[in-house]
Amino acid sequence: MASMMGQGALAASFAVSGTSFQVASGKLTSQGLSSYVQTDRSADGKGHPVALLGIGDARLSDICQAAEVATPVGKVVFRLTAGGKAGEVTASSLVIDAEDLVGDARFGTAQIGRDASTLDQVPGIKGEAGKFGLQAGDIEVAGVKSHAWSATGGNFRLRGLSIDVSLDGKKCF
Repeated sequence: MASMMGQGALAASFAVSGTSFQVASGKLTSQGLSSYVQTDRSADGKGHPVALLGIGDARLSDICQAAEVATPVGKVVFRLTAGGKAGEVTASSLVIDAEDLVGDARFGTAQIGRDASTLDQVPGIKGEAGKFGLQAGDIEVAGVKSHAWSATGGNFRLRGLSIDVSLDGKKCF
């Protein structure tokens, strides 16, 4: 799946919803990060510029994902949480299409400005030739906060999973 996303094959059949969502975690670590800029498309054809973040084997201390959605009864918040006291959240071949990412980061063996078509830290995550890319051998980010359009991954392990949908619900941040 990560290979198909990285090569754009999946993007043609995966229209984003038109609603971005929040993702937060106390701490993210991974072996391998590859990133480049691309455009996600909603079903209505609208483009959303994103940084495709390919993360090898992710470990998160906890996770919160929240989206505000308009419904006939008003705006509701769809919120998913996991991890924390229940244990780590893990995902392999995690791909996040993010419009921003903030936190306190440490990148090991970082290469910034590398041609996106030559990225090799996360298998299958490569951009177009001549485009800006970056990669790192290992990463650690504390206080992760991001707005994203999509997230995909293989083998998610969500310990202590909780999903809540409510009017005027609490978002992640």
